Amino acid sequence: MRTHSFLTVLLWSSVFYVVHVTPSQKRTNKHSHSERITEVSENDGKTLHRTKRGWMWNQFFLLEEYTGPDTQYVGKLHTDQDKGDGNLKYILTGDGAGSLFIIDENTGDIHAAKKLDREEKSLYVLRAKAIDRKTGRQVEPESEFIIKIHDINDNEPKFTKDMYTASIPEMSGVGTSVIQVTATDADDANYGNSAKVVYSILQGQPYFSVDPETGIIKTALPDMSRENREQYQVVIQAKDMGGQMGGLSGTTTVNITLTDVNDNPPRFPQSSYQFSSPESAPPGTPLGRIKANDPDVGENAEIEYSISNGDGSDMFDIITDKDTQEGIITVKKHLDFENKLLYTLRVEATNTHPDPRFLQLGPFKDTALVKISVEDTDEPPVFSRPWYLIEVDEDAKEGSIIGQVVAQDPDMAKNAIKYSVDRHTDLDRIFNIYSGNGSLFLSKPLDREETPWHNITVIATEINNPKQSSQIPVFIRILDINDHAPEFANYYETFVCENAKAGQLIQTVSAIDKDQPPRGHRFFFELVPEFAVHPNFSVVDNKDNTAGIMTRRNGYSRSKTSTYLLPIIIFDNDYPIQSSTGTLTIRVCACDSRGNMQSCSAEALLLPAGLSTGALVAILLCIIILLVLVVLFTALKRQRKKEPLIISKDDVRDNIVTYNDEGGGEEDTQAFDIGTLRNPEAREESKMRRDVIPETIFQIRRTAPLWENIDVQDFIHRRLKENDLDPSAPPYDSLATYAYEGNDSIANSLSSLESLTTEGNQDYDYLSDWGPRFKKLADMYGGEDSDRD
Repeated sequence: MRTHSFLTVLLWSSVFYVVHVTPSQKRTNKHSHSERITEVSENDGKTLHRTKRGWMWNQFFLLEEYTGPDTQYVGKLHTDQDKGDGNLKYILTGDGAGSLFIIDENTGDIHAAKKLDREEKSLYVLRAKAIDRKTGRQVEPESEFIIKIHDINDNEPKFTKDMYTASIPEMSGVGTSVIQVTATDADDANYGNSAKVVYSILQGQPYFSVDPETGIIKTALPDMSRENREQYQVVIQAKDMGGQMGGLSGTTTVNITLTDVNDNPPRFPQSSYQFSSPESAPPGTPLGRIKANDPDVGENAEIEYSISNGDGSDMFDIITDKDTQEGIITVKKHLDFENKLLYTLRVEATNTHPDPRFLQLGPFKDTALVKISVEDTDEPPVFSRPWYLIEVDEDAKEGSIIGQVVAQDPDMAKNAIKYSVDRHTDLDRIFNIYSGNGSLFLSKPLDREETPWHNITVIATEINNPKQSSQIPVFIRILDINDHAPEFANYYETFVCENAKAGQLIQTVSAIDKDQPPRGHRFFFELVPEFAVHPNFSVVDNKDNTAGIMTRRNGYSRSKTSTYLLPIIIFDNDYPIQSSTGTLTIRVCACDSRGNMQSCSAEALLLPAGLSTGALVAILLCIIILLVLVVLFTALKRQRKKEPLIISKDDVRDNIVTYNDEGGGEEDTQAFDIGTLRNPEAREESKMRRDVIPETIFQIRRTAPLWENIDVQDFIHRRLKENDLDPSAPPYDSLATYAYEGNDSIANSLSSLESLTTEGNQDYDYLSDWGPRFKKLADMYGGEDSDRD
């Protein structure tokens, strides 16, 4: 039998007392009476009355997670005004009243109706009062009390994460901090050891350890190498009750990764390598790859390759492939099998990011020997120079040799070579070459002023192996000779004013020369010998390749002489000296007082003042246009097309006859008569062509009669031949259509075309026997009445 000890505290506030139940205590009853204390004042002798405080509340305590068979008893409310007759009613309000905490309204007993969880709520504030059932009035003022929930160890520690991830550099020292894990316990930390957590390591020893109080994980072994093991899984336990037996615990997993450091130097897997290369390999050709192994990763494994020494350091190079960390050996210069057959290289592999902490482990580099053998190939000819520059005078004669190119076979066989010019670079075929010795000569004359440079390509080919060929550019510069005379730089429109004074400058002339002398141009100007002393003008050489035209007298008259021709000789100073004569036309013009030209022609003196030269030109153009129009109109009128003589319907070329009934025949049209096609007995008459006008210069050609011809096909062929041979036929085609049905028809011909030459009557009674489709035709031709109609 389960026993309970009760501690009943009787609190008087006139009428109330409360019974508080606390487990594991003796059952005692203490009554606290309300008493009146009387004191006499020392000052005035008055009597003072003080009422003792009626309520002496203590906190009530309940255990959480109560699992007993009965409800947990909390306490009892009672007032001395309760006579036990059931007139009073006890009421409980506040946190959980009515749901968690229930009260017997008759006796005032309070019970916990449900299991309580301190982690959900640890403190409940309640209020109690007693009410008279009859009047509904409170017999006591409302009183407040607190119920606290005592904690039990019912929550295990929980880590903030289910899984932790951490990393630490390899080769770290002992005690290096890795990560801190944290676990929390929901139990009351102020009550017992339920929330005191202690950490321990369950898995991960002997590599790591954990601080039992802080949860900091540290390394436990020195010099852990990532290359040996990279991943570690550590299991940490957190246990409450200070780690004592019976405490609750929780675990978490920590995945620890060792990160790489550069603690390993690169190493070649073999000490020497062998490669080969054809001598024709161009620079930059890869020959092979070598690789040094480095167990580190990332930038710690990056390697730089270089050639430290060897007799092939100038002929070969090595570059680093950043993706594969391999060294690629390439050709640096052109190889020559005839010169050297074997090269030796010392290749070095070095870490690009060494770690100073591990330099004592040794040099972070390695070397290997690379041997490269050169293979012989059939090489094309090689010219003695990379390009040729040839200078030739522009007056060189055709066939003269202007230069030579030289090439030879670099192979040991020394095959013979022939030379040729690439005609795509010499389309005009100005140059040619002797195929045996490579001498270039001229095939056409040169002209420096037209083309000062020629760029051609010469091809050298092995005679025994035409596939082996090479080409070289040849630049030919044409040297200038003085073969062009200087001439005026522009066309000068020179004028002199009528009121000009003697010694007045009227024009400055200059000269140009297509030649380019090495010392530059120098021109001299003077009048021709016939006009060495010109009465009107003089030429003054300005010594700067220009000359001034000066007047030699005062006043000029347009009415007497409107234009002067001044021939001037221009010399150059190159060898041989070239000269030319240029004639300067000087017009006499009327000028204003400032020397500005107003008019120059002599006819302007006779014209009205308002008619300018432009107006005269416009009038002249209008007259010319009118004359051209008249000539064109006359020519068109003469060449107007003549109309044909026959424009009626009888023209067989464009005649269309329409028949709108089932019968009829020649009575319906007079278009043309082709009876002669049916009657070979009819005599042909020579008729004029109706589509052209007959010409009198040609004799009218008569065709031979066709008495004996009864075949229409032969007739048509003969007509065709006659028209082809007829010189009077028009120069265009003429279409003639002959409606010939053919020979030997079973029903014979129904046409009446032969009626013109046959006078006998025909019998058409047989048409009545052909059926209803020929009824109308039988009515028209079948009887005498029809004939009379």
